Amino acid sequence: MSATPPTMTKAPTAGDPGQGPASGQDGLKAGLKNRHLSMIAIGGVIGAGLFVGSSGGIAAAGPGILLSYALVGAMVVFVMRMLGEMAAANPTSGSFSAYADRALGRWAGFSIGWLYWFFWVVVLAVEATAGAKILEGWIPAVPQWGWALIVMVVLTATNLASVASYGEFEFWFAGIKVVAIAGFVAIGLLAVFGVLPGSDNPGAGFDYLTSHGGFLPNGPGAILTGVLMVVFSFMGSEIVTLAAGESEDPQRAVTKATNSVIWRIGVFYLGSILVVVSLLPWDSKEIADKGSYVAALDSIGIPHAGQIMNVIVLTAVLSCLNSGLYTASRMAFSLGQRGDAPKAFARVSKTGVPRIAILGSTVFGFLSVIFNYVWPDTVFKFLLNASGAVALFVWLVICFTQLRMRRIIERETPERHVVKMWLFPYLTWATIAMITFVLGYMVYAGGDNRQVVLASVLVGAIVLVIGIVLDRRRKSEAAATK
Repeated sequence: MSATPPTMTKAPTAGDPGQGPASGQDGLKAGLKNRHLSMIAIGGVIGAGLFVGSSGGIAAAGPGILLSYALVGAMVVFVMRMLGEMAAANPTSGSFSAYADRALGRWAGFSIGWLYWFFWVVVLAVEATAGAKILEGWIPAVPQWGWALIVMVVLTATNLASVASYGEFEFWFAGIKVVAIAGFVAIGLLAVFGVLPGSDNPGAGFDYLTSHGGFLPNGPGAILTGVLMVVFSFMGSEIVTLAAGESEDPQRAVTKATNSVIWRIGVFYLGSILVVVSLLPWDSKEIADKGSYVAALDSIGIPHAGQIMNVIVLTAVLSCLNSGLYTASRMAFSLGQRGDAPKAFARVSKTGVPRIAILGSTVFGFLSVIFNYVWPDTVFKFLLNASGAVALFVWLVICFTQLRMRRIIERETPERHVVKMWLFPYLTWATIAMITFVLGYMVYAGGDNRQVVLASVLVGAIVLVIGIVLDRRRKSEAAATK
């Protein structure tokens, strides 16, 4: 990279978040192709947490973990439908933050935008460290912190180059994840029914779903425990609505992503977990020791299952890092446009990339990585807890925003109302109740779950107070100038 600062141009001021600016009006370049958006939408629901975190949920709920995934999956489908309704009418880089700004007030857009940004810069540290552990195992000559640095630098450079570079990297990262999961489900089902040639699996069909203590061996309450353990692995579905503003056909991309979210969750989450708990008993020692997917591959008789899964997990980690940096920078860019972040964040380069927003997000990402290595059990643990419930906060804000944005869209741009939430407003209120219940149950359950909610509420309250104070100051200044 050249040491010469890039030439920057001030992005044109975006219109009212509810008015539906055309792609590129905010200064960002529409460099994402339809194939990029399609793969971002498909791969967005497949995080590294699906591969490495599912074994804990299986241990807690047994085969009943399928109900946990189904409940959370339904919640995500409803939230994505609401977000899709707003994003199809007005694709913008600020997505739900910009919509909350319009529907609920500046304080709401400010608060949820910064909380979402905070979530992703912390995720950068988590994923960079996870990727570095895998890479160090392959090439131990490079220390773990060195690999974390390399990964962060490479993906930062990719995002700085152009949005097309981000899209191309994500296209292949997501493609590998999708092929891997689809192949796992297909091969696994053949083994489940005993028709896979050369398989070591007994082909017990779905007997394991009920033969080891029943479908709910730990009782119905374990379903809710499973919900708490899997809910955070779904974060990322909403990325496509932020990226749509830089695509060739935003409305089509959002509509397609929204309509396909049901089968994506059904195949990748429910399908793959069904294969795992059908190939092995839920209380199998192999699942606890090796992880659910490696144990399942071993049971089929696929050689080098551990290394195969490491490659897939590394791909998921790099995908999450790539998208996390992109998402954080676009949210910072949108906040800068609306005057809720430094104005420099709203500047774009000649290639249509918000480089200062990217670099600003990267700096905090690097700081989080340092905290993870230097103070893993104090500072970084607090950051991790404080960002843990942000996903649920975001979903809750999307629900309340959609309640008001529906009427704004119908009144001002009815021709853009091509995606509609089902059974409005009843299903929206039902989703609000589901999310609120999950948050309440996390506090009731105690332990780490309670710490996550309380730390997240603390940080959320601080950001909310700042947002309200700034909003009132703006109104006072506006009144004084009249």
